[in-house]
Amino acid sequence: MIESTQHALVGLSAFIAFGISATGSAIGCGRAAAAAIGSWKRCYAQGRPAPFQLTIFSGVAMTQTIYGLILMLQIVGMHQSMWLSALAVGILGGIGIGASAAYQGRAAAGACDSFAETGKGFVNDLIAIGVVETIAIFTMVFAIMFISSQNEIAKQLVEAASAAL
Repeated sequence: MIESTQHALVGLSAFIAFGISATGSAIGCGRAAAAAIGSWKRCYAQGRPAPFQLTIFSGVAMTQTIYGLILMLQIVGMHQSMWLSALAVGILGGIGIGASAAYQGRAAAGACDSFAETGKGFVNDLIAIGVVETIAIFTMVFAIMFISSQNEIAKQLVEAASAAL
């Protein structure tokens, strides 16, 4: 395969990781924000103050976009000969991080409903939401570990090819 094509595939793989992660964040934030708006409406209709903390729940899934960015930057640094590994990490890492964000938004939507109704359990809600976020962190860290091993393999292959010349 042509080196420029390999290089382009590594770049594409990097942006796939970011794009899927950001898509999951958008879905998660959208779900949580819709629940916050509905909960505020219910508070207004009942003549109760609308809790500002629901804004925090609305944005919790945004962090996965940052994890996707970190993963993207790691993938960009991969050797072009490892384009297939880069593609696998980009797709699977992006899906893992993005799915975590989407489901974190679903959990945050439940937290919005619960907290708006009772005014209690804010810290417990954040802890439960944080558990879902942990999946994204694990995905990012393990993907970076895999990338590191692939970079080491590429380095050894390049050294062996240079020695053969």
